[in-house]
Amino acid sequence: MATKAAVSVSVAASITAASSSSSKFVINTPHRFLCLKRLSSFSSFSASALAIKCTSISNCSPNKSARSMEGFTTRTRASAQPLENASELIASVETFIFDCDGVIWKGDKLIDGVPETLDMLRSKGKRLVFVTNNSTKSRKQYGKKFETLGLNVNEEEIFASSFAAAAYLKSINFPKDKKVYVIGEDGILKELELAGFQYLGGPEDGGKKIELKPGFLMEHDKDVGAVVVGFDRYFNYYKVQYGTLCIRENPGCLFIATNRDAVTHLTDAQEWAGQYLISGGGSMVGAICGSTQREPLVVGKPSTFMMDYLANKFGILKSQICMVGDRLDTDILFGQNGGCKTLLVLSGVTSLSMLQSPSNSIQPDFYTNKISDFLSIKAATL
Repeated sequence: MATKAAVSVSVAASITAASSSSSKFVINTPHRFLCLKRLSSFSSFSASALAIKCTSISNCSPNKSARSMEGFTTRTRASAQPLENASELIASVETFIFDCDGVIWKGDKLIDGVPETLDMLRSKGKRLVFVTNNSTKSRKQYGKKFETLGLNVNEEEIFASSFAAAAYLKSINFPKDKKVYVIGEDGILKELELAGFQYLGGPEDGGKKIELKPGFLMEHDKDVGAVVVGFDRYFNYYKVQYGTLCIRENPGCLFIATNRDAVTHLTDAQEWAGQYLISGGGSMVGAICGSTQREPLVVGKPSTFMMDYLANKFGILKSQICMVGDRLDTDILFGQNGGCKTLLVLSGVTSLSMLQSPSNSIQPDFYTNKISDFLSIKAATL
């Protein structure tokens, strides 16, 4: 019987001008984890060290050939404190990273007080960055959503997991003659196109069916070098089988997930099943994990990939960042893995009872009802 096991491997790699473009390192664990990384290929940012957290999860087979970059292991922390001094927290950091779903909006409905809060933080010289695990839109499409909701947000301030998938492929110098099979929506396709990668799949395969009859053999493209799985409202068996064939039969094919969120806010009325829901037949990431007997490399929260990318892009000290989110196992863990301050808002997925449950081991630094609670500082300074 498979048991939960977690192994954290930290590798410090000094990158010098003498590094060869083909240099790699290999880490082997008892679980046959293999991680190949081109140390000199981080064209998007200069890194002096790379930390990889590898996790074995009992939902998948013990015979895993890959491990997620995300870390679900947590250190014992003091219980979260209610946010009583907003001005002190604001003064202690220079950058706020906000999750979007459940923090800025729910579905297509803006959460009360958000515009005034963002304006106040900008007036105090704070850098604002918006990070979402929802891969259905590209950065450009998210920019339009912010604009539709009356928020003035620059495209360069937006980082979606769809963008993270393309950025990761660029960071490892993914061969331009290889293709990416996408189980996901338009956001991933647009970001891959902007990055110059060939792709197939996506919404176009949503209507395809497999006719199971004697002797039927499903063909797949042997040039697919990566399968990217994101949230997909047109998920079907054709996509599961095609992605599985690519991962299992194409040598070196990568299995990349934009995130593992169990639920997401597609509307403001309720939560909807996300892309990693191990229940019955499973869905999206869970289905591919089960059919391939492999775990994905996760580029969205709580993986540190996006945090490292942001810190290097903007030249931010991680200790000067506050991560604000509504989800403990992605947003708060994302901030903690990155060494940032963390603030949980109760306007989305997590309730106060969930935060304070004895079974919850993830404790943010602070919690509050919604981000407009920051406005209490305004009254205090008048």
